[in-house]
Amino acid sequence: MLLAMGSLSGSSAGANADLSGLTGTLENGLPANILGGIGSGITYAGGNTFYALPDRGPNATPYNSNVDDTVSYISRYQTVSMNLTATPGGSLPYSLTPTLTKTTLLSSSAPLIYGTGAGLGNKIDGTPLGSGAPTQNTSSTYYFTGRSDNFGAGNSGNPNNARLDPESIRVSPDGKSVYVSDEYGPYVRQFDNATGKLVQTFTLPSNLDVSKLSPVGGTEISGNTSGRTANKGMEGLALTPDGKTLVGIVQAPLIQDASGASKNTVRIVTIDVATHATHEYAYNLTTGSGVSEIVALNDHQFLVDERDGKGLGDGSAAKVKQLFIIDLKGATDVSSLNGSALAAAAVTKSGPFLDIVSALGAHGIPSTQVPSKIEGLTFGQDVTVNGQVEHTLWVANDNDFIPGTAGPNVFYVFGFTDADLAKYGASFTPEQIAAVPEASTWAMIITGFFGIGLLASRRRKQPALA
Repeated sequence: MLLAMGSLSGSSAGANADLSGLTGTLENGLPANILGGIGSGITYAGGNTFYALPDRGPNATPYNSNVDDTVSYISRYQTVSMNLTATPGGSLPYSLTPTLTKTTLLSSSAPLIYGTGAGLGNKIDGTPLGSGAPTQNTSSTYYFTGRSDNFGAGNSGNPNNARLDPESIRVSPDGKSVYVSDEYGPYVRQFDNATGKLVQTFTLPSNLDVSKLSPVGGTEISGNTSGRTANKGMEGLALTPDGKTLVGIVQAPLIQDASGASKNTVRIVTIDVATHATHEYAYNLTTGSGVSEIVALNDHQFLVDERDGKGLGDGSAAKVKQLFIIDLKGATDVSSLNGSALAAAAVTKSGPFLDIVSALGAHGIPSTQVPSKIEGLTFGQDVTVNGQVEHTLWVANDNDFIPGTAGPNVFYVFGFTDADLAKYGASFTPEQIAAVPEASTWAMIITGFFGIGLLASRRRKQPALA
């Protein structure tokens, strides 16, 4: 059931501004501290703290098609305080007030590869495009950005490339690191939570890389016979509750898988955090045109977000925004498979566990107002509703930095019980997350009454309030 919903459109720095402290404008004239797109990824960080992730930046504003309208938007994630307050007798059991508290910029201590802008034409004002290196770089800090020409020689897996299109974020159990998945490489990178500095880049299977790179996504697609499809790389990322295994999922079939029997089959990659060993598994799409996110229920079962591109932001009515349960236990490693063998080896799945369009429609939200890009999923703190303990699932959207077209950054909170999961043969293991500096306390204040209350923390199961 839908428990609460709330939106975030600004900060103490102003409307549609984040807390990065950046000044000046990007190549397309938009401010460098623009706030938006923060539902590309979301993760629970303990207490009432969440991290929300924008993607490569505001490239929905046309200015130079030679770089797919991408700009030198510095990659970042936003720390958001999510305050739930019980509302007995209200239209929903809780009200939600998101507050932006911090912006963390992502960088490397070692030099990164940036584009020169040479041969890519002019900006809309007739001036040369210029280098893709941010002016904020120093001799010890090199920022990742979304500009599509920030790459060097070699295939798309070169870890020194500065271009980053973040799509999912997870926090380590000790709270000291965040893991970010990306579409350009695709990459899975680990960053220090306190500084935003790169810790390491995990090496992914080479069959995900493309060999011929271009600042234009369409050119990358047509110029390669294998690897991820441009702008449809490592879209989702999960971390098992014990923090030992990262599980990434590609949005669309790889180029080599995109026809024949495997045309609806996408790849899942598991990464052992300690050893870096990887395995590949297959997932067959059901009704959606791609996958936007994956989140861990326990060490082998996951929720997968299938969606189309319809809804608010697309000028149409939303159709497919569904969550399915999959199980990797006993699944076949498909690293060497393709075609019909790949599709036949797909992981077992059940559901949909949640149909978001229907669930929102039941609360009077028409399909034309359901965001087209439902992309972020995470579990949050437990609550009680009428004396019953419910786990919370937080859902966020990517509004492409165009709130006038795609609406605000919205957060939906859904409740579910262990019995709900048991219907699908699934179970839930809460994350074990240490307190982080941004959280005012590891325990939430109990605000409910009349049978509706907020439990202390998902790190331990609490009895229902009377």
